Amino acid sequence: MREEVSAQPDAEGLSSVLHRNIEALRERRVREERSATVEEKIAAAITRFSGSMAFVYIHLAAVLLWISWNVGLIPGVKAFDPSFVILATAASVEAIFLSTFVLISQNRAAAAADRRADLDLQINLLAEHEVTRLLELTAAIAAKVGVQEAAKPELRELKRDVAPEAVLDRLEDEEDDRP
Repeated sequence: MREEVSAQPDAEGLSSVLHRNIEALRERRVREERSATVEEKIAAAITRFSGSMAFVYIHLAAVLLWISWNVGLIPGVKAFDPSFVILATAASVEAIFLSTFVLISQNRAAAAADRRADLDLQINLLAEHEVTRLLELTAAIAAKVGVQEAAKPELRELKRDVAPEAVLDRLEDEEDDRP
């Protein structure tokens, strides 16, 4: 059974419907995070860290130390990578792995965004259908009570249901026609 909610705003200016929607979205995100595989969680953690300033500072310190060590700026320490081949190799391998972790995280984020976009489309189509029905009802009432606005020709167009597949076909045709 559906719980009745108040549309009256609370002290924060938000209605209980908005509170319910915010909570539902929060719970959904928590569920999505919990459903992530161990590999996805590891990739997300690595991506979060590698996108932080701490990561930059650690790398800056490591590279400066490496270079200082290998160009002889640290007295009494023998260079182990004077040509920086090891540094370049390590940086390349690290870049390969980091880009892979970022792609894994982006794929997961893209899948979640696709689900939200599908939900958004469904809600928009439902709202459009409801508005069309309300427009038909309002036009019928207006015609019954003799309001002249009900006879305007553009209302006929507005009262037509939108066929999403036709809109998608048209959008695809226009994309195909672009150079």
